Amino acid sequence: MTVVVTSKDELIVPMSVRRKAGIKAGDRLQFTVSGSVISIVPKLPYADDVFSPDEAAQIVKARREMRKGKYVPLDELEHGLAHKRPPRRRKTA
Repeated sequence: MTVVVTSKDELIVPMSVRRKAGIKAGDRLQFTVSGSVISIVPKLPYADDVFSPDEAAQIVKARREMRKGKYVPLDELEHGLAHKRPPRRRKTA
């Protein structure tokens, strides 16, 4: 498929191409240029985009502790997570 670059310096990606690539409104795309070849790749979210500042700080702290050889066994982690979850409601008939 061929498109024409407009005088507004904009390049329009046809709907059929976006659909095949899975590009949706609001997606972030990263452009890289190598010679005369342009690659368009979805920009993946960073931890700051996905986690709250408190959660991101906890992840950084956990990674630092793991590098020092400290860790929490899986059963302790699961036990701690289970107690932080709100209790499930039972369905009534």
